[in-house]
Amino acid sequence: MTVAPLELDPSAATSLADKAYVAIRDRLIMLDIRPGDPIDDDELAKDLGVGRTPVREALKRLEGDRLVVSYPRRGTFATGMDISDLAHISDIRAQLEPLAARRAAERAVRTAHAELDELASHIQQLDIAQLDRTELMRWDLAVHRAIYRAAGNPHLEDVLIRYDNLATRIFCLFLDRLPTVDEHVGEHVELLRSIAAGDADRADDLAREHVLGFERAIRAVI
Repeated sequence: MTVAPLELDPSAATSLADKAYVAIRDRLIMLDIRPGDPIDDDELAKDLGVGRTPVREALKRLEGDRLVVSYPRRGTFATGMDISDLAHISDIRAQLEPLAARRAAERAVRTAHAELDELASHIQQLDIAQLDRTELMRWDLAVHRAIYRAAGNPHLEDVLIRYDNLATRIFCLFLDRLPTVDEHVGEHVELLRSIAAGDADRADDLAREHVLGFERAIRAVI
């Protein structure tokens, strides 16, 4: 496995609509497109080097992901965020993230466990305090995606990706005010190692505490 932070790279997509979807999703999650910003599909199409049709198809998918919202005669906008979003998203993730970690520990094949252990080692070796905070959030996304895949349930994976995207967007909104982002990313090492060792109970506990710790950290600076 080549260990790298998650690159939401449109070059990995299989169609122009997929390319547009991944690229726009990245901008929304990382707040290059801010909450409430209008979405200019013509400008996005030019910027991404695709036609308007793929962009419009992508925006329809992103509306289903709750990352954009469309209003008749007004246009499409990046969804806003408020404190109730944090509570609702955390409520779901606190139930499903531990389930994914448990299933990954119990059911993942040996090669998947080895990949998670390798990812843990790589994160442990990072100079986290010196990394750009956007880069840190890409590592955070990469870890969660790896765990979801290892759980072996594509339906669970789809749901968790959606809510992890929304959670990451909230995290990015407060990055400059959070003093413990590096600690949040560093927590992944023990979680990944527990899964790789097949310790389902420990993985379950760590995943739950990771999600709840995320919510506490945000609420502390609101």
